[in-house]
Amino acid sequence: MAAALDLVQSRTYPFPVEQVFEFTLSVPLPAVFSRWFGPLPPVAETTGHEGWGSVGQTRTVRTADGGTMREELVAVDPPNRFAYELTEVTGPLKALVASIDGSWNFASVGTGARIEWAWTIHPTSRVAELVLPAIGLLWNSYARRALDRLDQLMVAELG
Repeated sequence: MAAALDLVQSRTYPFPVEQVFEFTLSVPLPAVFSRWFGPLPPVAETTGHEGWGSVGQTRTVRTADGGTMREELVAVDPPNRFAYELTEVTGPLKALVASIDGSWNFASVGTGARIEWAWTIHPTSRVAELVLPAIGLLWNSYARRALDRLDQLMVAELG
C-alpha cells in the first residue's frame, strides 16, 4: 500500500475562537478558494447540501478545472475542530489521489484564535506516491493563500 502524505498549515486570527470556528465552518468554499495556484484550481461551487455543519452531511465540490470531489463531514466539535473526507475524486487529480482526510483545528491564543488546517492525502498507487511531495509543496502555498483569504473575509464580516 502506498504511503499517505501529511500536510499542515496554520495561522492566527484576531477574533475569539468561537467566532472563528463558526465562520470557517460556514463560509462558502468558492469565497476562500478563489484563485489558482499553479495546477491547483479554485473551487467553482459546491452542490448537494442545505447548510453545512452536521456530521454525515455531504456535498460535491466542483473545481475550476472540471474536477469534482465528494466531501463528507466526519467530525464536528465546536469550537475545537471539524473534519471531513474527500472521496470520489474526478478530473486531473484522479490519477494521483484516492482520498483526502482533512481537518480544521482551532485553539484560543490570547484574545484571538489559531487555525491549523491539515490534509492527509492517500495516493492511488506507489507511482502516485512518488509525485505527492510535489503536490504537497504546491498545497502548502495554496493553503497559506487560502488562510490569508479567510482572514480578509473574517475582517470584512466580523470586523
